[in-house]
Amino acid sequence: MKTFEQLYIDGNWVTSQGDQTLEVINPATAEVYATVPSANKQDVELAIKAAKGAFDEWSAQPTEVRVAVINAIADGMQARKDELVEAIVGSMGCPISIAEDLQVQGSIDALRSFAVLAPEMDKQETFDSHIVVNEAVGVCVLINPWNYPLSQLMGKLGPALAAGCTVVVKPAEQTPLQDLILADIINQTTLPKGVFNLLTGVGSQIGEALCSHPDVDMVSFTGSTQAGIKVAQAAAPTVKRVCQELGGKSPFIIAPGADLNAAVRYGVEDVMLNSGQTCSALTRMLVPAAQLAEVEKVAKDVAAEWQPNDPMLEATNMGPLSSHLQQSRVLAYIEKGIGEGATLLCGGTSVANELIKGAYIAPTIFSNVSNDMTIAQEEIFGPVLCILPYDDIEQAIAIANDTPFGLASAVYAADNAAAIKIGRKLRAGQCYLQGAYFNSDAPFGGYKQSGNGREWGLDGLKEYTETKALLIDTEAK
Repeated sequence: MKTFEQLYIDGNWVTSQGDQTLEVINPATAEVYATVPSANKQDVELAIKAAKGAFDEWSAQPTEVRVAVINAIADGMQARKDELVEAIVGSMGCPISIAEDLQVQGSIDALRSFAVLAPEMDKQETFDSHIVVNEAVGVCVLINPWNYPLSQLMGKLGPALAAGCTVVVKPAEQTPLQDLILADIINQTTLPKGVFNLLTGVGSQIGEALCSHPDVDMVSFTGSTQAGIKVAQAAAPTVKRVCQELGGKSPFIIAPGADLNAAVRYGVEDVMLNSGQTCSALTRMLVPAAQLAEVEKVAKDVAAEWQPNDPMLEATNMGPLSSHLQQSRVLAYIEKGIGEGATLLCGGTSVANELIKGAYIAPTIFSNVSNDMTIAQEEIFGPVLCILPYDDIEQAIAIANDTPFGLASAVYAADNAAAIKIGRKLRAGQCYLQGAYFNSDAPFGGYKQSGNGREWGLDGLKEYTETKALLIDTEAK
């Protein structure tokens, strides 16, 4: 078992002001994998004070200094890549066969992309009567989820550092280990004290203190819509900026004329990746009613290639869910789908006896799902796919948009032109066309109850800036 005894505040490893600890459970074995400190409100005060004290100096640093530090952090992550992979596999169950690229290497590369974008902060727009510049927003609280713990952190920390912000980071209590490794990496760079602060702890205990603090200028939160509402409520009295990436129930329209085998494989694999724990997963597959039987056969065949097993085995492509609590939630949704009358094509509530101790769920596909069913409207966050038949493409678009969410969507059509035409009609922040995959250079964020603001790319950098207008008296010398 790994033991971490300190928090990282103001450039130093410090003992928490409280005496509580958190147990990190390996979801594959149900055994304690590590223990970490559980920060309290006094720790919150110290971390925010440190971040506020470091802001003026850090935000005034030349761009090349910020670029060098960001790249130095990425270099440190690369050197300790194996440790980061091990931490993620052990704490959230992502199979080692995919964790290296999906969870870690992609995160390192994404961080470097913000070093490339940092010079954008030096640009200004000059007009006859005014100049427009961008400046760092200030002290930022970064609250991260457990499903892509390192990637989501890089999507916040990268632009914050590039813009000149200082941060207080709060990882999910289920997956804090990669953040602790990162803090050790940062401690060996030239990043000034106080710019990066890390609190491991329970969101229900310190989340409100972080989000409501008057010295915090921005909160970036990724998690459930329900938790996002609480974050916004806590932040509202101080009118701070809140950037949120929340829940999803993303539609995938397979249009008439599409390559059916390729499209269905793409959709099934998208849902099964990371054991279905992806906020943008394409969990509603809309298919022509006349091709439903063919779709069902292909979907079952592809799902059979995804079999839960020990995440430490190289052959495993599906590990457990992140926790037994999450497993119980997903099982309840599967039972709800059966009770609502959807056709269970594969999977369900049973797993192999040798996996019974872990938080495993079999790849599950429902067909003949109507959009008013609970499993079609609520985010399940597990390896559960719903297939919905439609009669014509206009009906498909209407079904796709009939959701309180709007994080992602996808279209597979006869060609790019047809896919773009449909994609423009979908009310979602991203639309994946013809089998496209996530791209950290593209803005990511949702419509409706899927959040506000954008992460990644230039739009992600701008979230961490304020726009200032310098007005000029054109008649003055």
